[in-house]
Amino acid sequence: MKLFDAHCHLQDKRIIDKTSEIISAALAVGVSNFAVNGTSEKDWELVKEMGEMYPSVVPCFGLHPWFIADRSPHWLNTLRKFFETTPTAAVGEIGLDKSPLAAGIDYSDQLVVFRPQLELAKELNKPVAVHCIDAFDDLLEIMRAVGPFPAGVILHSFNGTAEVVPELAELGAFFSFSGWFTYIDEKIAKRTLKSIPSDRFLLETDSPDGLPKSDESSSDPKPTLNEPANILAVLDYVANLSNMKKEDLAELTYGNTVRLFSYPGSKLPTHQ
Repeated sequence: MKLFDAHCHLQDKRIIDKTSEIISAALAVGVSNFAVNGTSEKDWELVKEMGEMYPSVVPCFGLHPWFIADRSPHWLNTLRKFFETTPTAAVGEIGLDKSPLAAGIDYSDQLVVFRPQLELAKELNKPVAVHCIDAFDDLLEIMRAVGPFPAGVILHSFNGTAEVVPELAELGAFFSFSGWFTYIDEKIAKRTLKSIPSDRFLLETDSPDGLPKSDESSSDPKPTLNEPANILAVLDYVANLSNMKKEDLAELTYGNTVRLFSYPGSKLPTHQ
């Protein structure tokens, strides 16, 4: 059984010292690849190095909405140069966030930073990982204006409603589910899963965040940080809610993710 972590942050300072062990542990349970997403100018070089060091890592570069205040005046040119020197890379993590998590971050400034990155992904014909919380109306409007996106838009840790899925999918969206999904009301979660086209379905961990909900009856000490090996818990949860065998869901999502990341220059030729 093969799995592909469609979105994680192995460059995060909380786990960077254990990256090698974390990757080995994930490979041992069938996770063959990791899309490692940069979030700001401060970590793009680290993500690039990680992609060069580990054959299993797909590097991704983007400016996350939470970190836009710290950007340099030339951030977009710097971002372009990273893609010029790293043909294996995808775009991400970029996004829009109106939730309390983004309190104090100028939303109009988020829009200023988001659109040119989405346009860059379209221009480069590469998939792009998008963080979207409480901003699906604006996301749809911008995707309509810039899209469609044949290379794919990954709505990572998707938490939108079933109603927004059809138009997003038509524009080129993929829907990725992480451990965050295990905290959503089950009825809503089932309805959302039912709305996702089978060829647009992905799994991820969002490691080191997004730790799946644990068994409350267990007396074992609970970890505080997530890692890609925990994609198995996401697989089990989503397969159960979808009434699918986990082997079938693994095969489906692995195939979808490999196709998505098999763009020109990628580490993932489609014959994998």
